[in-house]
Amino acid sequence: MPLRHLAVLLALLLLAAAVGPAAAMAAEPPPEDAAPPAEPAPQAAPKPAESAKRGKRTAKDLPPRYREWLEEVEVLITPQERETFLSLEQEHQLEAFIDRFWEVRDPYPDTARNEFRDQWELRVSEARAEFGNLVEDRARHLLLNGLPPNRIRSNCSQLLWPLEVWIYPPSERVREVLVLVFVQQWGVGRPRLWQPFDGLAAIVQAPALSGVSGNVLSQVAMVCPNGDQIAGAIAHVLRMGSMEYSTLLQAAERPGSGESREWVATFHAGSTDLPAGAESMPAELVVGYPGRRQTRTLVQASLLVPRAAAGRAELGGHASYNFLLNGEILLGRRRFDAFRYKFDLPADRAPERIPLTFERLLRPGTYRMIVRLEDLNGGRYHRSEVTLEVPEIAGETGPPPPDDETARLLAEANAAIATGDTTIRIIVPRGDMLAGMVRFDTLITGTDVAQVAFALDGRPLLTKIRPPFSVELDLGQMPRTRTLRAEALDAAGKVVARDELLINASAHRFATRLLEPQRGGKYHDSLRAEVAVEVPEGGVVERVEIYLNETRVATLYQEPYVQPIVLPPGEPVAYVRAVAYLPDGNSTEDAVFINAPDYLDEVDVQFVEVYATVLDREKRPVANLGRTAFSLFEDGTPQRLLRFEKVEDLPIHVGLLLDTSASMESRLTVARDAALGFLQQTIQPRDRATVITFNDRPNLNVKFTNDPALLASGLAGLKAERGTSLYDTIVFSLFYFNGIRGQRALLLLSDGRDEGSRFSYEDTLDFARRAGVAIYTIGLDIPRRDLDTRRILTRFADETGGRAFFVKEASGLAEIYSTIERELRTRYLLAYQSSNPSRDGRFRTIDVKVAGSGLEVKAMRGYYP
Repeated sequence: MPLRHLAVLLALLLLAAAVGPAAAMAAEPPPEDAAPPAEPAPQAAPKPAESAKRGKRTAKDLPPRYREWLEEVEVLITPQERETFLSLEQEHQLEAFIDRFWEVRDPYPDTARNEFRDQWELRVSEARAEFGNLVEDRARHLLLNGLPPNRIRSNCSQLLWPLEVWIYPPSERVREVLVLVFVQQWGVGRPRLWQPFDGLAAIVQAPALSGVSGNVLSQVAMVCPNGDQIAGAIAHVLRMGSMEYSTLLQAAERPGSGESREWVATFHAGSTDLPAGAESMPAELVVGYPGRRQTRTLVQASLLVPRAAAGRAELGGHASYNFLLNGEILLGRRRFDAFRYKFDLPADRAPERIPLTFERLLRPGTYRMIVRLEDLNGGRYHRSEVTLEVPEIAGETGPPPPDDETARLLAEANAAIATGDTTIRIIVPRGDMLAGMVRFDTLITGTDVAQVAFALDGRPLLTKIRPPFSVELDLGQMPRTRTLRAEALDAAGKVVARDELLINASAHRFATRLLEPQRGGKYHDSLRAEVAVEVPEGGVVERVEIYLNETRVATLYQEPYVQPIVLPPGEPVAYVRAVAYLPDGNSTEDAVFINAPDYLDEVDVQFVEVYATVLDREKRPVANLGRTAFSLFEDGTPQRLLRFEKVEDLPIHVGLLLDTSASMESRLTVARDAALGFLQQTIQPRDRATVITFNDRPNLNVKFTNDPALLASGLAGLKAERGTSLYDTIVFSLFYFNGIRGQRALLLLSDGRDEGSRFSYEDTLDFARRAGVAIYTIGLDIPRRDLDTRRILTRFADETGGRAFFVKEASGLAEIYSTIERELRTRYLLAYQSSNPSRDGRFRTIDVKVAGSGLEVKAMRGYYP
């Protein structure tokens, strides 16, 4: 519907509702001889001397360029960001902050452009051109929401103060029509945003009120040009009321769209400035260029710290040296790179000069590098600043490090540096939920690839000896997760490049893979640990920890996740472990054995987690049981519980599935409100929920989030239409859960049987068993005689550890959701290591028993290893 017609319709409907004199006279007009309301005086910036006394800078203390930038982002920047920005003193630090500020708001970080920044800077230009400033209400809303498609200026001086009406259609930020009315009361000063609590007296000129008999809006509609639209907009805002309109404005004035704020806390922590009064520590900075990665040169730097000058920590019989290193690389006056490392080295094998080695990749050129090293045990600091003349490396290797001892120790590690000239990449086929026959092609660079060997789930498939280096796979009927590996070999049969693809990987996948060292490799003095990390959609890596056996040797806070490691003498059997962390504490790891004898086999330990609910005779959750009350059997064999925990405090991932087929039309509003109540009551800060609606196909309305407003927006504007694709929706939803660990539950509300799904009931049930997600099914108004539909919903719940509910009226849904919420918060986590070491892929049954009379256990019936 055109927005002008929308405004007219609003006017007709709301004027017919007779906005009465009480609303019209919500505020008394000022006396005719009263002065116009004054603009609030801007808060005066403190004088430099006053600022210095407090030890804090103000915007007035900034150079003009940075003061202007701060004005441009005033409605966007958070208080924490502003405080951090004002605390920076070096020009390259201010520039780095601005770059990072926009980077965290980039909606598409994989593209060259920052679309958010481009749009914001365009809006800043528009606001200055339109209004000559960035501070008035119209400018603020233009910056946050852009210019509206429908903008109405009043020309009705006999009745109204000068005003503008802005009408925005529904958007991702605001899920309903947004109407803004800006009033220039008394015709002077900057127009202000009018709200319902201001009353009509703030809009209508006082002399015009005497003869209107309270029906001001009708008079506006009849007398003023565009009066119908203006009156409709004002009436629309009034009918919303102060509370509802304020909520709408909060969404419209919310800066950004969920960008990460963790960077603010870490930005200043990465400073290379020395604290006031810091005690110095001796160290030597040695820089070498031992190789390259394609056109970039590998800069390998080592800070050599005299052992006698380092502080030594002794805790629980373990002695160590511990250092924190911050660094910056400057190109001209701008910060080109920043890095942070933590080193934890066993004291019993530390050399006379402790090498703290790190690597960066730079293109040939001249740079300036600043490093600050903090001895975490001795409390002393070292700061070095050097010019880097980064050379171009033409061959496969560069010159050795200038320090002879460092060169000797790192020779093996540097031998594993790959130039990147030869690469192989498996091309991901188009589409999601891949099944059936699928062709996988590869993209190869370099000239020394003679053949490509493919393996699926660790088992060799075939070797292609000529192009095209592709393979066709039968992935089966269901979209299962599989691992495809491709290794490029030269004419001598040596592996020169490799790639690995997780087929049907979830957007939530969080995984770590050690590219170096090689499994089973032999190393004497040193090795190179190189880590590849896959992060969930929208996620960032907080840090990667590198371990030699169980001793952490380095912590890397940024890419590249590469760390040379000096080995203890004697070539003992050891393993390298890499652990990656997200900011919320979730972690994933990989390990590789080195120097192992040929007869040593790696065993893949099967660790199984079972979430169980215990109900009493009245179907109420039982929450006070201990470990000894439970016994667990796999394929009839007793298993030893290695972990037992009550999950009331563990985070939950919930998928809310709501049937919006045509048969739900009369009950959809009540069902929606009950679902919203569940989300508002259940989802805590550590939890996440997703909203999926379905009719003849599933729709992902809201991705996993704990934002109440976003979750509510996924339930707005629903329309009941078309058929019911039940099985496809279950598969789609479980597939979306793929890659998420911990307690997971799917809440499915439907009023009918499946109609025309691509997947069958048997395949969907098997897929649900593999997923490990508890399914709670709610059958709404399903007749008792429809035994088949009831049996299907019950089976999905029983097999996955959920529960089935059936209710006649939609009014009973709120109670059911409350029951499910109590069950989710009173489950038990039972974890065990399977006594069956085989990997035959056969379904294994699980039977959980609990001691006590009249108690019933709800848990998944089994799993596929």
